[in-house]
Amino acid sequence: GESGDRLTKAAKVLEQLTGQTPVFTKARYTVRSFGIRRNEKIGCYVTVRGEKALQLLDSGLKVKEYELIRRNFSDTGNFGFGINEHIDLGIKYDPSTGIYGMDFYVVLERPGYRVSRRRRTQTKVGCQHRVTKEEAMKWFQTKYDGVILNKEVGAM
Repeated sequence: GESGDRLTKAAKVLEQLTGQTPVFTKARYTVRSFGIRRNEKIGCYVTVRGEKALQLLDSGLKVKEYELIRRNFSDTGNFGFGINEHIDLGIKYDPSTGIYGMDFYVVLERPGYRVSRRRRTQTKVGCQHRVTKEEAMKWFQTKYDGVILNKEVGAM
């Protein structure tokens, strides 16, 4: 949630990491206490798919030591986690750039999810076809030999 030079440097880090140009996010409205104005660029993100996404996810999970909390998984079968320093991903530290933290968010879906997004004859994805929280957790455990901890909200 920062604009200006720091945001530009963060975008460079993302570009260096993925090889894609990042998209900037803008503030929806002015929040005086945060010091942001409406339509001011306050963040950036990159959508990565396919093999490159799996490689990036693997390096991110390596930083987390393949351990996620149950709370990281949503009911719709997606999960996310954050890392504090981008240099943990294997990028060399550059003093002029600084250190940035980042969030990873993984969206899991089965083939055929396009029916909910297409323009013509758009329909809902059936209950049986949706990815559940348990299935996402099972996928993470089998694909990455991951560990899911049962931490409660108060135990941080």
